[in-house]
Amino acid sequence: MRLRLLYAKTNEMRFTGHLDVQRTLYRTLMRARLPITFSEGFTRRPKLVMAGALPLGCTSDCELADLWLNETLPLEEIEAAIHRAAPPGLRLLTVEELDPSAPKAQNLVVAGEYVVTLFDVIPELAQRIDALLAAESLPRERKGKKYDLRPLILTLEPLTLDTDGCQRLKMTLRAQDAATGRPDEVVAQLGGDPLGARYHRSALHLQQRASSLG
Repeated sequence: MRLRLLYAKTNEMRFTGHLDVQRTLYRTLMRARLPITFSEGFTRRPKLVMAGALPLGCTSDCELADLWLNETLPLEEIEAAIHRAAPPGLRLLTVEELDPSAPKAQNLVVAGEYVVTLFDVIPELAQRIDALLAAESLPRERKGKKYDLRPLILTLEPLTLDTDGCQRLKMTLRAQDAATGRPDEVVAQLGGDPLGARYHRSALHLQQRASSLG
């Protein structure tokens, strides 16, 4: 049985890294007593594939993971078991059954959409956004490697202030191998403090929808 999980990563796990989230999700599925399929070979691994690694410090309500089970179970039973087993910070939203031949979610993700709340004011924010979008190139460096941020930014716009009067941004960034944009780097490019912001991924953009059963 092939499944796709849609889940949220909330504030309690905001600073939990991608690999640790994967381990937490696996332990959750084990506590739920689901008949997980494991790979063959000497080092057997659960057939659990997560899509689009979420940057550290981000929350999200659109995370995807593909899961294979040895048995066919009612989706309602699977959802209830995961809900009971999930720790704070990890919340299951939906479970979908997929055709076994459907592409993996990690191969479908092309971009991520983020909402950023700025705790420190960036002066003339709208003008800075216009200048950034008009730039042909935005050279930056990440972990000692130089790269161009500009082609990684697909959309960028200001939103209305939140209820506390904080500035907000909405952006869509590429999320592909060797071409992944980070929202904190966009904030830095705009002249803001990347640590003085809250980041939330609100959508994953896929190349196509994998076919579901029924």
